[in-house]
Amino acid sequence: MGEFVRLEVEDGVGTIRLDRPKMNAISSQVRAELHEAADEATGRADVRAVVLYGGERVFAAGADIKEMESISYADMVAWGTQLQDTFKALARIPKPVVAAVTGYALGGGFELALTADFRVLGESAQVGVPEILLGVIPGAGGTQRLSRLVGPAKAKGLVFTGRFVKADEALALGIADRVVPDADVYAEAVALARQFVAGPAVALRAAKQAIDDGLELDLDAGLRLETALFAGLFATDDQKAGMRSFLENGPGKATFTGR
Repeated sequence: MGEFVRLEVEDGVGTIRLDRPKMNAISSQVRAELHEAADEATGRADVRAVVLYGGERVFAAGADIKEMESISYADMVAWGTQLQDTFKALARIPKPVVAAVTGYALGGGFELALTADFRVLGESAQVGVPEILLGVIPGAGGTQRLSRLVGPAKAKGLVFTGRFVKADEALALGIADRVVPDADVYAEAVALARQFVAGPAVALRAAKQAIDDGLELDLDAGLRLETALFAGLFATDDQKAGMRSFLENGPGKATFTGR
């Protein structure tokens, strides 16, 4: 357990909790602790789904500007690579991941939320990539994950202006998957994550890999990846249990072991 980031596990859901008052600014230490939490959530068999959460007041207001302001080009190359590696580790957690967004998710904080598979926003939440207002561009996936999520024109509109997006617009753009009252954000995110806990873990991992990796491939290569992953699932206990249950009891009644 880190000083500012911890993994809390309950009933199959692992919450990666940021806790660096006041705004959960992402410093070098926070980045390292996020990477450790991602690796732990990936490796623990008792974690079947993950929630990213910054607390009741704020998700994460971005990178630690005080730390970055005087950094040299050479040091930023290393720093930026480490940050990208951390966010890739979060994005590649081979389990369903939900970001529970309260308050602000800006800059690196928004890019952190973009590593999740789903985003639940509070009604007063605001998201955005305001790096252009600092004379730079997003450097932790904002130009890439956002454009893949909402399309290049909408992503350029947000990146070029640096404007903040309120929850209702985020829902309309497809950035948010659900918008709920602020007090319900974490509970809603946990409920969304929990629906996957009893699912076929190996198949869920394959589905996430097929979709995420397939986006980087042409259609024919993506279809070949899908076929290989699909066929591989016939070596799992869950495939046998799922198909046997379907034949005997109908759909949706299988008990899976995650093996």
